[in-house]
Amino acid sequence: MFPEHFLWGGAVAANQCEGAFDEDGKGISIQDVLPKGLKGERTKSPVQENLKLRGIDFYHRYKEDLKLMAEMGFKVFRTSIAWSRIFPRGDEKEPNKKGLEFYHSLFAECKKYGIEPLVTLSHYETPLYLAEKYDGWRSRKLIDFYKIYVKTVFEEYKNEVKYWLTFNEINSILESPFMSGAIVTPKEELTEEQLYQAAHHELTASAWAVKIGHEINEDFKIGCMILSVPVYPLTPNPDDILAAKELEHRNLMFADVHVRGTYPGYALQYFKEHGISLDIEESDREILKETVDFVSLSYYMSTCAAADSEKMRRGEGNILGGVPNPTLKSSEWGWQIDPKGLRYVLEMYWERYQKPLFVVENGLGARDHPIHKADGSLEIVDDYRIEYLRRHIEEVGQAIENGVKVMGYTVWGCIDLVSASTAQMSKRYGMIYVDRNDDGSGTLKRWKKKSFGWYQNVIAENGRNL
Repeated sequence: MFPEHFLWGGAVAANQCEGAFDEDGKGISIQDVLPKGLKGERTKSPVQENLKLRGIDFYHRYKEDLKLMAEMGFKVFRTSIAWSRIFPRGDEKEPNKKGLEFYHSLFAECKKYGIEPLVTLSHYETPLYLAEKYDGWRSRKLIDFYKIYVKTVFEEYKNEVKYWLTFNEINSILESPFMSGAIVTPKEELTEEQLYQAAHHELTASAWAVKIGHEINEDFKIGCMILSVPVYPLTPNPDDILAAKELEHRNLMFADVHVRGTYPGYALQYFKEHGISLDIEESDREILKETVDFVSLSYYMSTCAAADSEKMRRGEGNILGGVPNPTLKSSEWGWQIDPKGLRYVLEMYWERYQKPLFVVENGLGARDHPIHKADGSLEIVDDYRIEYLRRHIEEVGQAIENGVKVMGYTVWGCIDLVSASTAQMSKRYGMIYVDRNDDGSGTLKRWKKKSFGWYQNVIAENGRNL
């Protein structure tokens, strides 16, 4: 079912696990002023109640954590580099050496266990200075700052990291302009033209990263990363089918540009119909031809679409729009659970692009209920997580049997971390429990959940025994 060298592992983001927000020269990132996640307002400066400031203290405990991941059998570990740890403001000429040293140590620890690092260059953690001075990716100037940053880290880690991602969930900028695009202007004041212009700057910067990376090390494998939310028509009505296709295009445009090197016709037509005129320089058109080596994606849910605008009410968890699917159950946070949707999107991307695919985020956010044992240890029986992961991995296997080339699968939040969308610890994804609560209390001690042993066996058996 799964190929011999399939990359099993787990994924985190620096801003959700590292903590140490003000140590060793690190600058303030946009995440440091989002104490309530996506739904809350940003603060003017870091505040104590922002759990991400301390995270799970991965910055100091990464050796302990990687040892546990190695025990599970990880072949790959996806993490990100905190841009503001390397360039605290984002516009410096010289990098922060202590920041560079930390990631050297982190990647060396990965290699110690034979774990390949998979590194996201920009994972929702743009330096706050660039947001406030330039309004983030609305400014073309961020392309040059990003180029300096990626050239620095590519040169620094050219012998330590093979797999790279340019931007995390790049298409999310249309829905979350501050978290995804560091855009300070309130969303309700932004025009569609301004949003798509910012997206164009990111797409251009992503292509530059591909070019720069391949020039530094031709063995680099550099991919894009798409927040994939497949869209089904709410009914068989042809109008609903077309509405689903149009909503799907909002996501596919980003992958199309990354893989095909140009804007698709449907996007150009949409721009024309909506009076969107983008500033696209001739040099942009040339650099966009630097296409990615593979397409990576996150997958948590699917959604539906209807032509009737009154039906298009947004479900709590449908973060890219659409209407809830009446045939599916949802998690506590409203994220609809649809394992078959993962196979659907993998097969759609493969048929569309014929590029290797990588599932770099998939997991269940749920409340765990530790059992306190007499010896002081904790037991966490998370059968619900095992069932969720089993059903999704089965669909990945089915896609592979149907001819799709899938490079690997990394469980999101393989160790409990602070949720990006809600800034909670109680919305847990991990197979490793971290003793920390929403109020910041806890020992930060790590405990293996039941899913730890289950996933350990899945990797050992290369997916043959789920």
